[in-house]
Amino acid sequence: MTELKYYLLDRGRRFSLLLDERNKTNGFLLLILANMIWGGNFVIGRIGVDYFPPVLFSLMRWIIAFLLLTPFLTKQLKNDWNVIRKHMKILLLLAVTGIAGYNTIIYFALQYTTSINASVVNSTTPLFIAILAVFLLREKLLAHHAAGIILSVFGILFVISKGSVEVFLSWEINAGDFYVLAAVFMWALYSVIVKKYADVLPLVSSFYVSVFLGIFLLAPLSLIEYLWLEAAKPVFTLPSIGILLYVGFLASIMAFLSWNFGVHIIGAAKAGVFLNLLPVFAIIFALCFTQEKLYLYQIIGGGIVILGVVLSSRKSLRFKNHPQEDKFSA
Repeated sequence: MTELKYYLLDRGRRFSLLLDERNKTNGFLLLILANMIWGGNFVIGRIGVDYFPPVLFSLMRWIIAFLLLTPFLTKQLKNDWNVIRKHMKILLLLAVTGIAGYNTIIYFALQYTTSINASVVNSTTPLFIAILAVFLLREKLLAHHAAGIILSVFGILFVISKGSVEVFLSWEINAGDFYVLAAVFMWALYSVIVKKYADVLPLVSSFYVSVFLGIFLLAPLSLIEYLWLEAAKPVFTLPSIGILLYVGFLASIMAFLSWNFGVHIIGAAKAGVFLNLLPVFAIIFALCFTQEKLYLYQIIGGGIVILGVVLSSRKSLRFKNHPQEDKFSA
């Protein structure tokens, strides 16, 4: 009986480890899927601005996402409404920065820069979050964090100046790259606010309401874009409708859910490294589906940026033999 008991315990332990490994594998796959979709979003966005003016493009994206989410979230919103109502100003700020601001500026920037450049510049997002967290959340900035930020800034300057000192000194830099930096600042501010209120605001319901508020912010801006700025008229064809479905469903909902479930499975600390896959996928898709070319300065600058992000993302430079518990943070 004793041997049978130990045999069953051993088999149970092995089965538990097998399930745990499969669960982690699923988490990795979800994180890869999220970054694959977001990487494709830069390429799709670059193509989409040829069909739609940027504000209208962003507006239609979030209208599609809102309509798709509504059947599933109305009941949840009723349950969370008391909390949502108390923090409506915060949700409005989330709508300005993350929903209306970030995406619209990105689509505007893609009229002037390549999707490859935009994705490389966008990869500095964790650095902007770290900097804002110091000022807004009073988090400490360690020496290796600062070194990583400086390194990544150098990488970005290398990319936007095309690796040329003459271009940098003459300030003949693509304005679209600076617009992407403005968009990254918006998203970093959005992320810091979400982090600050993570224990107060319900994740999915607050996202749903911020999308609704973002639509109301973008609607009058789209009208101004059309009437006063004389933006080009939208072109509705089978490819352009496919683009809208991609950004409205895959980039806005599927990637969001895949990322959050993936982070929940493997932990926020380990998941952060996967963000470095975004520019990789963007480059692959750009080379396959557009006329863009990959230049040496983009490879070098992108590598420096990613190295800086990895360095600044480490909690400590000390290596420990025992595993540390990962905590999910929205």
